Amino acid sequence: MKCTFLGTGTSMGVPVAGGFGSEHIKGDPRNQRTRCSVWIQTNESSVVVDTGPEFRIQTIRSGIKRIDLVLITHEHMDHVAGLDDLRAFNYAQQGPIPLYTSKEALESIQTRFDYMFGKNKYPGSTSVNLSSIDSETKFRDLNITPLPYNHGKIQVQGYRINDFSYMTDVKAIPESTKELVKGSKVMVLSGLRWNPEHPTHLTIPEAVKIADELEIPQTYLIHMNGYVDHEESNKKLPNHVQLAFDQMEITI
Repeated sequence: MKCTFLGTGTSMGVPVAGGFGSEHIKGDPRNQRTRCSVWIQTNESSVVVDTGPEFRIQTIRSGIKRIDLVLITHEHMDHVAGLDDLRAFNYAQQGPIPLYTSKEALESIQTRFDYMFGKNKYPGSTSVNLSSIDSETKFRDLNITPLPYNHGKIQVQGYRINDFSYMTDVKAIPESTKELVKGSKVMVLSGLRWNPEHPTHLTIPEAVKIADELEIPQTYLIHMNGYVDHEESNKKLPNHVQLAFDQMEITI
């Protein structure tokens, strides 16, 4: 299984609109972060998790030519704003694409994108088959297990896909979800910044603590803001926890 990090940035991206705070960002291209998304490829499947505002650009950069399944973690716009870009894949594949998410996110998406999913669907808009999942689901050669956790006042649903566990926008993970993650070969976890603590996101030290607790062989951090420098941070982190970057590829 091959995983490509399409985007690794926080909800505003790095740098943010207007370039505010760019003076804190060093020239390393790994510090340029689009909104979080990941592409998973196997012999039988091409799956993306989340479709953020830069999804069109991400698919071009990574060379995605087919999408068999979309997984959505939650309804915030930095994770769903690119849903309309799926229509190019509808045209190429000549059919709708299945989309799995939580019941809560599904309801929000249907309301927010009424022109796609309402009674008066706009002709030619994105076509996806929406399904809510709350238990392990088989899709071709993939075992997909929802991973519910807390993101402040809302629930988010990450996913364990075979031996790859992906969780973004994390604040607290219940013990029941930790049990589902254990045994993964790779875990992806959000780590907003080094400090101070944040009311709805893990800091990098908090994410490292979870990685140590679960004893995952390799953890990659995503959803970093512009104050997190890639090279300096990786020097401070243990070898089994490192920052991911846009277009980074790993094989499991």
